[in-house]
Amino acid sequence: MKLEDFYHRQLTQDCLAFWFPRSIDEEHGGFLHCFDRDGTLVDSDKSVWAQGRMSWMLLSLYLDDERRPEWLSWAESGLTFLERHGVDPSDGRMYFHVQRDGTPIRKRRYAYSESFAAIAYAAHAAATASDQSAARALHWFERFVAWNFTPGLMPAKFTDARPMMGLGPRMITLVTAQELSLRLGEQPVLRAWVDRCIDEIQRYFVKAEQCVVMETVGMNGEILDHFDGRLLNPGHAIEGAWFIMEESRRRNSSELLKLGCDMLDWMWERGWDKEYGGLFYFRDVYDKPLHEYWHHMKFWWPHDEALIATLKAYQLTGREKYLQWHEQLREWSFSHFGDPDHGEWYGYLQRDGSISSTLKGSLWKSFFHHPRALWLCRDMARTLGL
Repeated sequence: MKLEDFYHRQLTQDCLAFWFPRSIDEEHGGFLHCFDRDGTLVDSDKSVWAQGRMSWMLLSLYLDDERRPEWLSWAESGLTFLERHGVDPSDGRMYFHVQRDGTPIRKRRYAYSESFAAIAYAAHAAATASDQSAARALHWFERFVAWNFTPGLMPAKFTDARPMMGLGPRMITLVTAQELSLRLGEQPVLRAWVDRCIDEIQRYFVKAEQCVVMETVGMNGEILDHFDGRLLNPGHAIEGAWFIMEESRRRNSSELLKLGCDMLDWMWERGWDKEYGGLFYFRDVYDKPLHEYWHHMKFWWPHDEALIATLKAYQLTGREKYLQWHEQLREWSFSHFGDPDHGEWYGYLQRDGSISSTLKGSLWKSFFHHPRALWLCRDMARTLGL
């Protein structure tokens, strides 16, 4: 089977068919997403970021694949739920976790729900020519970057004895600005954030001497020799690598392409489990013991992101090793995460690839990483004639 056909079938017959229409909440609106292996609802609570993520994914398919009315309608249900229940009126920030009817349960210190709302509204603006949705996209982007980059605005996670900064906000700002540029058009403010985030990732987190991409660093980019300071998340860095590769494609920049490929190369070497296959969740920069007890597990999303990164690296460089890595990863991932009986992927495996939990959806896992990987890999395979 051609690679394009493989990914198309996985997207339409395996993934989409699992999530829809069962995830549509006909009573309260928005999406249910906490499902067991066979699609049985395990918990009716909703994560707010899933509402934005799932709306964005449906709208992306609507824009780029097929103008199916139900995809637009379902996405608008998610956005309406966000508007009615996702925002804390006391400060204008979004919740993380609500009950099925929207009653708030939890709001976290970090602000990622806002970034996913931004891309969903941008896609809706492109789909419907809605000026209101375009304005909301920019509003939530501005709230996201303000919360993450204004000194002192986000409550500190630790004391000020050992200040640190993370890769995550820079990665997500980069890809959010890219998505808004795609759907709303290029704007100076978006380009400025892309430039800033790439610069900070390269200057602070990419360590050429150690051939590594750090997850957290000191405020001057220094590696702090403590559990949190030594932490590597190979999947996260590989996801950031393909964001930078995508920017290299948009700008035709050999420098950015080299940066993205270096990040992929180094973190593949650090992350690939040479004994059992698959990508470790955490590693230590100095190969010291880790304090996260799940460090050896295999989570679904790093494998989805690495599928995108390896195929994108092959598409942009033509180097056969990246196609070989992609096929190695594809074979391992679909044979271990995949469920031929009920579709979709399991979220969590033990190191040896055995199933840790039968969950197909949770407050973290929804219709996002996996369908995005299937969709993007299918389109790259089509472009490559594979």
